[in-house]
Amino acid sequence: MTPALYRRQWGENPLREVLAGMVGTFALIPEVIAFSYIAGVSPAVSLFASFVISISISIFGGRPGMISGAAGSVALVAAPLVHAHGVQAMILATLIAGALQIAFGLLRLQTVMRFVSAEVRTGFVNALAIMIFSAQVPQMLGVSWETYALIALGLVVIYLLPKISDAIPSPLICIVLLTAITMLHPMPVHTVSDLGELPTGLPHLTFPHISFDWATVSIVLPYAVAMAAVGLLESMMTASVVDDLTDTHGNQRMECTGLGISNILVGAFGGIAGCGMIGQTVGNLRYGGRGRLSTFTAGAFLLALMVLLHHWVGQVPMAALVAIMIMVSISTFSWSSLRDMVRQPKLSTLIMLITVVVVVLTHDLAAGVLAGVLLSGVFFAWRAAALLTISTHRDGSTEIYTVAGQVFFASADGLYEAVDYLTDADTVILDLSHARFWDVTSVQVLEKTLEKLRNHERTVEVMGLKQDQHSIIASQSDNALLAM
Repeated sequence: MTPALYRRQWGENPLREVLAGMVGTFALIPEVIAFSYIAGVSPAVSLFASFVISISISIFGGRPGMISGAAGSVALVAAPLVHAHGVQAMILATLIAGALQIAFGLLRLQTVMRFVSAEVRTGFVNALAIMIFSAQVPQMLGVSWETYALIALGLVVIYLLPKISDAIPSPLICIVLLTAITMLHPMPVHTVSDLGELPTGLPHLTFPHISFDWATVSIVLPYAVAMAAVGLLESMMTASVVDDLTDTHGNQRMECTGLGISNILVGAFGGIAGCGMIGQTVGNLRYGGRGRLSTFTAGAFLLALMVLLHHWVGQVPMAALVAIMIMVSISTFSWSSLRDMVRQPKLSTLIMLITVVVVVLTHDLAAGVLAGVLLSGVFFAWRAAALLTISTHRDGSTEIYTVAGQVFFASADGLYEAVDYLTDADTVILDLSHARFWDVTSVQVLEKTLEKLRNHERTVEVMGLKQDQHSIIASQSDNALLAM
């Protein structure tokens, strides 16, 4: 990334960036607090961690406009560690996870994201939209009629105000308006303060008060690896969504190292590791946040609200936040995917649906993406194997087999089964000019086929097998095979 581009990512449309970042802050608060209870830490720990991540990722990250915080599947992974070994073990795991993420970026391993197909990405987005909406359901059950009225009013403001003017993001107006209404006319509705105690001071540096020996590392390391992997996965998936929505390209390697640096700083301040948050990111993009300033503002404004205005923040009705998150859920869902289900191949639709189902059932985005990637690989191998063609024709006492396509573990048996080992031909020719061997399994099947024919006293010839094009054969086969 050039210095000029980096400066431009900070300076474009500053007013819009600041306002969008402020909306992102309010969208952060309820989800971060909710996930703090899942992880077994206090709201202050998660809120301060989100402040540190937002500030750090805006400086070191590679995807401008993306909101990151201490929530999501990382909290789910960290929860068992906190419950079993305490917050200090979690802080150590956060530091190790950050170091692993930096190493991941430096080794350029972000390219593994290329194996995540479009169907899996769509399933990821749709599942997250469903999870965002379902997270709002508890705030709409067993509440007063005033709560429903405020949610409805909030949605009206959010969706109708932009048709009049979009100078100020409508969610921000929604928050101010609904808060003013509830303060001027007290009513039985839940507020942000009901979610948990808010911090009142500044974060300070701290280090884990835990013995750093092999026994401790052996306990913490598996959780740290899982936290690092889940955090990278969610951040890379979120970055891909931002790329699609903005028609720009982020620096995924820089995002990996930036997330690692951010999580190390989070651990140094006693917080829990975080990652990209797609719901808040989509909301930020929707209201004009495209650069680094919106991400920075989301973190800086969060700290200002917590320290200077925590009393007023506590008065914000949950109905306003629920209305915003419903809007984010609707915006996040890929509605075009419903139409594509009819037009796309059934296997692609199946991969997308399974990704959604696994995420919704497990509440684990990483599990859903992993299931989708594995199915994509299986279906791809199945389709590639079906493209292998083997034709045969007879020329006097010679039988010729022409093999065309990709020969690998899923298709190699087709070659073995296509050959007639009891043929009355004196000579059998395998024409491999249009075939490509990819793995050890395919080479072993070829050798097995040749050995079978020789055992039946047939003269065997192999045509079109070029060592420079089939390095796997050169490393696995004997000299006799290569000499043919």
